[in-house]
Amino acid sequence: MGAGAEAPEAEAVSSRRGSTVPGGDAAVPGTGPALAVLMGLSLSHLLNDLVQSLLPAIYPLLKQSFHLDFGQIGLLTLAFQATASLLQPLVGLYTDRHPLPFSLAGGMVLSLFGLALLAAAPTYGALLAAAALVGLGSAIFHPEASRVARLASGGRYGLAQSVFQVGGNAGTALGPLLAAFVVVPHGQGSVAWFGLAALVGLAVLGLVGRWYAGRLAAAPRAARPRSGAAAGGLGRARVVATIAILLALIFSKFFYTASFSSYYTFYLIHRFGVPVAQSQLYLFVFLGSVAAGTLLGGPIGDRFGRKLVIWGSILGVLPFTLALPHADLFWTVALSVPIGLILASAMPAILVYAQDLLPGRVGLVGGLFFGFAFGMGGLGAALLGELADRVGIEQVYAICAYLPFIGLLAVFLPRLR
Repeated sequence: MGAGAEAPEAEAVSSRRGSTVPGGDAAVPGTGPALAVLMGLSLSHLLNDLVQSLLPAIYPLLKQSFHLDFGQIGLLTLAFQATASLLQPLVGLYTDRHPLPFSLAGGMVLSLFGLALLAAAPTYGALLAAAALVGLGSAIFHPEASRVARLASGGRYGLAQSVFQVGGNAGTALGPLLAAFVVVPHGQGSVAWFGLAALVGLAVLGLVGRWYAGRLAAAPRAARPRSGAAAGGLGRARVVATIAILLALIFSKFFYTASFSSYYTFYLIHRFGVPVAQSQLYLFVFLGSVAAGTLLGGPIGDRFGRKLVIWGSILGVLPFTLALPHADLFWTVALSVPIGLILASAMPAILVYAQDLLPGRVGLVGGLFFGFAFGMGGLGAALLGELADRVGIEQVYAICAYLPFIGLLAVFLPRLR
């Protein structure tokens, strides 16, 4: 493999020591995290996901303007998630062999085009095309950005993934808030103003790409590590089974999260009669707790182990999800905080666990898991939208409350070195 791969012996050492190959996916030993690069990645992730989060944030506005039903709302999310999901593993697989430092900025350009089309879309078909373009930008951005985060980690892989991912969570949380104060009062066309965020993201990613290109140039191609066997000497069948378990946990997490990101505002409006702008603020509370959970999950996994975080985050949320459908408005908002916090702590731990399981496949792992996560979010949005049309939005949350039971599968995850 190319610069994106790392030797299996590099994974056998402590995560705090990193790789001995400067062109690999791991950090150079004896160095700390490249904080400026990690912060640049986090900021660009914030701006990228801020642009992407505008789509679900303005669903109530689009539903009214284009006379959409819940099924059509779900298809909008599916159009975004399908391109983001299906292409990410392919992008990751390619960049494992052929790293593309400036593809990060290219992904932001596609998101910018999608945003411009979203602002001016005259028909439902144009909305679907805009959503697909934004998803394509996401598919290009995430796998390579995840690799750069690992390269800049200084061996603290969980911390690096948390810093990187929390930017995306913060952008996702800010989208509904800005939509409430900008788009809802001024209409669909005001979405175009968020193109400024994409332009700032382009500038930041240009600098990150230059740093990444310099790291690649510092290691001769022949010296770059190649992919090796799975960590801990696990057989192929055990590796495949472990990946399947991790993907099942991702399914549980993101299928449930889709009920919030796409339909929480409708749930609050329908059940408690809150205004649209106020429902966006309550969605911001949930998404802010998701950002906090993401930031905590990686460092806790670095210190106490990924499996412990995965086990606690997926199954530990169950009491709160079971209580939420029976709560009043105050407790609904209050319960959304631990739900977001606990659920979100899983993603950095799952991603680093999978990277440790498959050394030298960082791009593929990032593309597969981010892509599957987006795909489950899109599929969840589409299916839950149809379910809401048939049985009502309140019943959706009563059914989804049981999804965290899938977290019991974490008991079958092997302990990695």
